[in-house]
Amino acid sequence: MTNLPVDPALVEAARAGGPEVSAARHLELATEIERANRLYYLEDAPDLSDADYDARFRELVALETAWPALRTPASPTVCIGAGTSSTFTEVRHSRPMLSLGNAFSDDELRAFDVRVRRGLGLPAAPEPAPELRYGVELKIDGLAVSLRFEGGRFVLGATRGDGTTGEDVTANLRTIRAIPARLTETLTIEARGEVYMPKAEFARINSEREEAGLPLYANPRNSGAGSLRQLDPTVTASRRLSAWFYQLIDPSSESSVATQSGALARLTALGLPVNPESVWDLDIEGVIGFIETWRERRHGLPYETDGVVVKVDRLDQQARLGLVARAPRWAIAYKFPPEQVQTIVEEIVAYVGRTGTLTPVAHLRPVKVAGSTVSRATLHNLDEVRRKDIRIGDTVTLQKAGDVIPEVVRPLVELRTGAEAMFEMPAVCPVCATGVVRDEGAVRHYCPNLRCPARIAQEYGHFAGRGGMDIEGAGWAVVEQLLQRGLLASRADFFRLDVPTLMTLDRFARKSAENLVASIDRARRRPLARILNSLGIPQVGEQTAIDVANWLAARTPPADGEPMGGDGGWTARVAAELKRVARTEPEAFEAVPGVGSTVAAGLVRYFTEPGTCDVLGELVEAGVEAERPTIRPSPAESEEAPSSGRLAGRTLVVTGSLAGFDRHAAEEAIRAAGGRTSGSVSKKTDYLVAGENAGSKLAKAQELGIAILDEEGFRRLLQVEPEPADA
Repeated sequence: MTNLPVDPALVEAARAGGPEVSAARHLELATEIERANRLYYLEDAPDLSDADYDARFRELVALETAWPALRTPASPTVCIGAGTSSTFTEVRHSRPMLSLGNAFSDDELRAFDVRVRRGLGLPAAPEPAPELRYGVELKIDGLAVSLRFEGGRFVLGATRGDGTTGEDVTANLRTIRAIPARLTETLTIEARGEVYMPKAEFARINSEREEAGLPLYANPRNSGAGSLRQLDPTVTASRRLSAWFYQLIDPSSESSVATQSGALARLTALGLPVNPESVWDLDIEGVIGFIETWRERRHGLPYETDGVVVKVDRLDQQARLGLVARAPRWAIAYKFPPEQVQTIVEEIVAYVGRTGTLTPVAHLRPVKVAGSTVSRATLHNLDEVRRKDIRIGDTVTLQKAGDVIPEVVRPLVELRTGAEAMFEMPAVCPVCATGVVRDEGAVRHYCPNLRCPARIAQEYGHFAGRGGMDIEGAGWAVVEQLLQRGLLASRADFFRLDVPTLMTLDRFARKSAENLVASIDRARRRPLARILNSLGIPQVGEQTAIDVANWLAARTPPADGEPMGGDGGWTARVAAELKRVARTEPEAFEAVPGVGSTVAAGLVRYFTEPGTCDVLGELVEAGVEAERPTIRPSPAESEEAPSSGRLAGRTLVVTGSLAGFDRHAAEEAIRAAGGRTSGSVSKKTDYLVAGENAGSKLAKAQELGIAILDEEGFRRLLQVEPEPADA
């Protein structure tokens, strides 16, 4: 039987329900948990909170305790994770990568101590057992990985997968700076740990996605996992992931490493990052004290942690205790409960961002949550306000998404008095009074005035910031000064700044001015995708910028004598090509992977309107040079589609949620079969692949008479020659 805590009340309820009712409930719970595992581990898009998942899992354990016949090798209490995706090569782990049982209270931790003592034949608590010592490590909320080093060199990295077989993500792991390419010694070992997305990076990416009108990521864990499981390593590299390691598998020296604390010291000595917030040589009461210390303190960490892992320190005792099903008997994870508070929405105000997007923000009665006082929370867009039915004056439940971003979870409808007011998006921009526009079929409202004062400072700040041109020292305060003094009339003006000019700014001495000029000079050469992302083109985020850059590289091969890496006039030709396509063949933008009609319209607008069409050319004149993408576009992403392949000459649109594919994997499968993908349905579309919640694209495909495939039909299409589109 699993060593997860068993709730006696749930077991009693299961027995009272009888075998037939319990079997039906077991099937229902197992189905829900398997679906949640797939969404969490494979699609990085869970729809259950940790608390909801844990509640279902505990009930499943109770049912199997009451009726042991329900527990089979296929039960979620036995299986780990959710298998692997067909997108990546499978990797067989040298040893299983285990899951952990959970504890949610001090009593459950003490019950864990009782089980450990019993398993080791030690005196029952509260008798002292000096030979039994525990260690505690913060539980990092990320994606478990295993790294193999041969002769000290990093050669293979894999996800946990189902615990026995994972996915080969070596190329993506190589982009993470925290992971060394070589150890400090020429050993052959395996190191296991957790890849995670820092809170600041999560906030930065979501801020950019919101400004671009893209859906927001739910939390750092999901966005980090999704970033690691990208087909294009440049996407992973752009996300600035990090990692901690906590397990060493070293057959050559296992006899000399006698404790878990010793293994962590060994990992550190080899050059692998180990989380410093761990304590050893504790009894169970010391463990409980550590957990209490970190209950609030964790909110100040730069990464997300959702609990504490408790481990028996001595490795020989770990071996004696052994495993049970999916988890070790010698370790358990204490899970911090989700922290939610109540407050009142005092006002909802629309703010104008750098792309002109109007974002409704709830002004809240100040309240402390997850370690800080919160007085504002974004509501993202009008559709989200309506979906959650949030009104001015509502009492609401508030939490921090990923311990970072304040999120209004729901209104407490039962507390309404009738005085609450609906929020309406303003008809004109609250800053420049230009009429607000809402694109047909889009969720965002925006101010179309490119010279709106609310947009300009944020646009320039984004251009100079991380993810853009990364001009160190050109923060918001500096950019605002430069704008106020008339020193920035275009983005190219950054590259015309000199030391004497910068020394006229407040708090700028010669050294700080020289440092900023040096940073500006370093920024003159950046990857093309980074430059495109820095421009703040509406609807264009990091991934789209990478796709457009690859597409442009295919359309503008090096001229005779031109360097392969860019320069030599290539950037100027790219700038000219963007303007030409926007003016003469705007539909060509829809050939870019992931670019549909809305994004294509944004590109056309940007590269044809007088205020923005020459921005890239102006940067070239100021000495900016783009680096050509190092990842070559696949044939299906270039102008010439492959002449062979099951889907050669076919264009497919993927919409809705597919059980066995995420969007990127489905589109990659189409391109691998010779087909083209598009983000919008048109007369040129041959097939629409429609999953759950397909929405408006399904309706348009039906209107145009386009062939519609469910997931089973899509899989058959990938395996056999498709029928003609008009069949």
